[in-house]
Amino acid sequence: MPSKTALLILDMINPFDFANGPALARAASRIAPRIAAVKRAIKAEAGACIYINDNFGRWQSDLRELILRAQLGRAAGVLDHLHPQDDDHFVLKPKHSAFFQSPLPLLLQATGARRLVVTGVAAEACVLATALDAHMREYEVHVPSDCVASLRAPLKSAALSILRNADIVTAAYRRGRRRRAGA
Repeated sequence: MPSKTALLILDMINPFDFANGPALARAASRIAPRIAAVKRAIKAEAGACIYINDNFGRWQSDLRELILRAQLGRAAGVLDHLHPQDDDHFVLKPKHSAFFQSPLPLLLQATGARRLVVTGVAAEACVLATALDAHMREYEVHVPSDCVASLRAPLKSAALSILRNADIVTAAYRRGRRRRAGA
C-alpha cells in the first residue's frame, strides 16, 4: 500500500566543499540527529524517505558518489545519523527546488504521498523553494523548524517567517500530528 507521508531530506549528503561550506556543515551536523528521529517516526508509519541533492555541476553524479564525497568532506558525521538505507529513495536536482526539472513529482505520485515533511539545508534557499513549490502543488507541507539550518540565524528566521505566513512551518513533527510554531 502506498505511503501517505514522505520525508524530504535536502542537501544533507554533502561534502560542503564550497565557500561557507564549513559553517553550513556545522549547522547540518547539529540538525542531523533530529532529522534522523523524524525519519524513524515516518518510517514507523510506513512513510517514504527521499534524499534530494544538488548535482554540484556533476551531471553524472549518483547517490554512491555523493556518499563517498560526503564521507571525505567536512560533514562526514552527518552520515552517522542520516546514511541512506536500501529502501530510501534518491533524487538529483539541478536547482534550488526539488520539484524543478526532477523526477520528484513522479516519485511522490508512485508512493501516494500527500503529506511532505521538508528538512535539510539551506532554509533560505532549497528548503524554502521546495516547501513553497510543494504548497503550490497542494501537498500538506510540514517544515519542522528544528530540522532545517542556514548559514546564519537571521536567514533561517526569515525563511521560517515566510513559511509560517504560508501556514506550512511547524515546530516539530510528531507521528502524524502537526504542532504549530509558537503553539
